[in-house]
Formats: sequence, structure tokens, C-alpha cells
Amino acid sequence: MPNHTSDALPRRIADAHVDAYTALDPITGTYLGVPESSRHLPDFSPSGQEAVASLTRTTLDRLAEAEKRPGAEDERERRCARLLRERLTAELAVHEADEPLRTVSNLHSPLHAVRDVFTITPTDTDEDWAAVAARLRAVPAALEGYRASLAEGLARKLPGGPRQVATVVGQLAEWIGTDGGWFREFTAPGPEALRTELDEGAAAATGALAALRDWLREVYAPAVEGAPDVVGRERYTRFARLWNGTDLDLDEAYAYGWGEFHRLLGEMRTEAEKILPGAATPWQALAHLDTHGAHIEGVEEVRRWLQQLMDEAIEALDGTHFDLAERVKRVESRIAPPGTAAAPYYSPPSEDFSRPGRTWLPTMGRTRFPVYDLVSTWYHEGVPGHHLQLAQWTHVAGRLSRYQATLGQVSANAEGWALYAERLMDELGFLADPERRLGYLDCQMMRAVRVIIDIGMHLELEIPAHSPFHPGERWTPALAQEFFARHSSHPAPYVESELVRYLGMPGQAIGYKLGERAWLTGRAAARRAHGAAFDLKAWHMAALSQGSLGLDDLVAELSVL
Repeated sequence: MPNHTSDALPRRIADAHVDAYTALDPITGTYLGVPESSRHLPDFSPSGQEAVASLTRTTLDRLAEAEKRPGAEDERERRCARLLRERLTAELAVHEADEPLRTVSNLHSPLHAVRDVFTITPTDTDEDWAAVAARLRAVPAALEGYRASLAEGLARKLPGGPRQVATVVGQLAEWIGTDGGWFREFTAPGPEALRTELDEGAAAATGALAALRDWLREVYAPAVEGAPDVVGRERYTRFARLWNGTDLDLDEAYAYGWGEFHRLLGEMRTEAEKILPGAATPWQALAHLDTHGAHIEGVEEVRRWLQQLMDEAIEALDGTHFDLAERVKRVESRIAPPGTAAAPYYSPPSEDFSRPGRTWLPTMGRTRFPVYDLVSTWYHEGVPGHHLQLAQWTHVAGRLSRYQATLGQVSANAEGWALYAERLMDELGFLADPERRLGYLDCQMMRAVRVIIDIGMHLELEIPAHSPFHPGERWTPALAQEFFARHSSHPAPYVESELVRYLGMPGQAIGYKLGERAWLTGRAAARRAHGAAFDLKAWHMAALSQGSLGLDDLVAELSVL
């Protein structure tokens, strides 16, 4: 970390941490738009992980000193300091529990970070492609570091979950392919002048994927056979703090999930009756829409349709419910590369907006896309959801700190806003059509189910007596998958992918509903405080301009805006 932090206040300490962190993690550098990061990949070995932890400890020490200096009591400094301490303390707790030595996930792991970063690495010029070739050559060492961490985990009797391992082996097989694999396809548009370098780099990267697949299949999978896929209360509590920025009352959250389940089920039945009178369940009506409802045919056609949906939302909301800067209005619809998890996702803009925010749709081999399943989801991923929040953070980073706008993101804050955004569009009348509204409620139901099964299966809680499903039994992953499948419109491969995601990212999936509850509670408190003078547009922009906050602080800050 640069020496100029010796007499700095918290915001400067935080931003120096971003600089030092991106030097250790070039993947984060690429997401931020740091050009020199494009040639490199992180060290995922145990020593590389310890280097990040050492930086974290140093920053916490410097923060403690910074808070003693004149000026640290300034509101902007105080808010940044609180976030920085909470985030770094939560991250360090996970590291010191050796969790990175057993990280196997179908969505969130060093392996996935390595593949995904290529989708946002610049490829506009020959110089960009030369950097891509260098990064491809770095893939074998990065994946070897990840393998070394997992091997160290085995040596310390810290196994990853068998179900996650089997899923990742399948993902690797898809990425490797039979005709050169994903990396060869990715480099195909590169310039002929660099063809040899790109082909050799793609082959080396694909070879590294194959080596990792073989090791996972032949060494790691047999070693973890019989290990639990769930993590238990102690580990879950640690992860819940990491993803949510608060020490949750997990039993209260579990009960809240059930309350939302029953509320939403009643609303879904009302909407389902409008679509398919006499339907036995709302999901029977949704299955009817899969065949007979409005839909988009074709992969490129659905990409363009989603782009239009976001463009129309920006036009309708700007000036009425939001005040958007021109660069925040730019967002791109993309198709996700094959072999990703099933759920759509969003990638934020670079710090200079040279790379815009992007939404990503995994097609899972489909070419027909029911509209009910897309509209609310794109209000969540795009506008007014993730894009408006994370792009606005980037836009106002100069008034906050780089850390508050980027590295300090709290998952439950962002996912809570995005779920609030879906609800906002319903409140504003954008989901009046029964198909779209039932799709919205199905999305809401999935987030309530996540709270129930994520907490329930990892803590092996009892299913309550008021449940329509196996009352009195204890949750297991098998029961969780069956419950999810019964209460979702999604096909079996999606349900399977989602369950593996929850097993590999304990505590993350609950942040959608719990985060939405925090946003709604804060809005209601602000509305009560201002009375008839409450201005929703002004509140939205103030809320979106405060940067990241954990759920510990979010309600308090939103309530006084």
C-alpha cells in the first residue's frame, strides 16, 4: 500500500486499499477498468490468499489510526470507515476459518472468476488482444494455485461439498468441449497478426481446464465422498455476515421466509385464476403460459427484446422516478457464455464507463423464451435494478470513495435493491398484465423459498407444522430441491443449478428478500418522517448515491433521507 496513507483519513485509506487489492487481484482490476490488469490473473494458492489477508490486516490497522485524526468525524469519513471495517472484518473471518481452502461452487469460485473475466476483458484493438493472449498464458498458473488450495484443504480435512464438485466437473467438460473449447471460440475473432499467440494461449488455457477437471474427478471427488454438502450453523453464521453485512437472527429470518411464502402464495392464486381458471396451483397456470403465453423466438431476438425493454424502462422512469446521468442510461443486453449457472446476472460498468453495465442471459440451450419469465427478471438485473444502483455508485464515486462504489459492495444491499426495483415496477403499474404480474410473483416466491431452504437445509431446521410440505421433518438438500421444484416455474435443470448454487454460497441467497425488507422499511420510515412532503424521486436518488452499506446500517441511513 502506498506510503501516502500515513496521515490519511478513512476514505483515503479505503481507496489506497482498492489500489493495493487490485495489484493482488487483476480480475478485480479488469472489472474496475484498470488497463494494466488485463494481462494478469491472481494467485489463488494458499500463499496468494494469505497475501490478501495480510493486506486486509494492514488496512484495518491503518483505519484504526485514521479514525483518531481530526476530520474523521465527518459524516462521509464516518460512513466509509464503518463500511471498510465491517467488510474487511467479515472477509478476514472467512479467511481465518480456512474457507477458501474448500471453495467449490458452480458460480462463485476462483475457477469461475478466471473464465468470466475474459468476457469483460477489452478486445477492441490489437493491443487489447495481445493482453488477452498474455492473460491466457496465465490461466494454467492461476488454476494450479486454486488446485493447491483445495489440496491443502484436503490435507487439513476441510472438504468441499460432493454435489458441488460433481457439478463443476460437468461445467468443466462443457467449457473444454470437443473442438477446442470455450477459449478457442472466444479468441476466434482476434486479429490474424496474433493468431499464433492466441491459439497457443487458448490451447494452454483449455489444457489447464482439462487438468483441473481430471484432478477434481480422480483425486478430489473420491476424497470428499460422503462429506456433507451443508455447512452447519457456525459456518453459516460467518457466511451470512459476509453476504449480508449484519449478524442475522437466523431463526427470525427463517420464520419471515415462511410468512412471505404464504402471503405470496395467496397473491399467486389470485393472478393464476385470471390466466387459467380452475388451475390447481399457480404453477399449473405458469406451465400453461410456457406453451400458450407471449414469448420470444430466437436467441438474438430475445437479446434485442431485452435491450428494448431496458431502453423503454429508462425512458419511462428518467425524470419521473429517477434523475439519471447520461452515462448511467447506457446498458447492454448480452447472452451469457455456455456452461454458466442457470440464473441471469449483471456486470457493472468500468469506473470510466468505457465498458457499460451489461445484463447476461444464460439460454441453457433454449431458443423459445416466455415473456412472463423475463420482464420482472430484467427489471431486477437491468433497469431499475442492478444497473441503476451500481452504475449510479460508479457515477458518484468521486463524492464517496472508490471503495464504497466498488470493492465494498454488500450483496444483500444490491440484491435487496434489485428485488425492491421489481416491486417498484409493480407499484408503478408496469406489471398490470396478468402474465407479467404472475411472473413477477413467481420471482418473488423464488426469493422467499430461498430464505426457507437456504437457512433450513444448512442449519437442518425443522419444517413447521403450517407447511404444506413434509411438516415436522428436518430439511435436507433432497427435500429442498423437491420443495423448490414444486414452487417454481423453472425447469428441472434450473432448479438443480440453483440448489447447487445455494450449497456452494451459503447465506448469499437469503439477502434478496432480507435486503428488500430493509429497503422497504427504510422507505416507509422516510415517508413517515416527511409526510406529505415525501418525494420518491429525490429519495431514490439520495438512496442510490450513498454507496454500499451493510444491512446493519442500511435501514438507519435510508430512514433519514
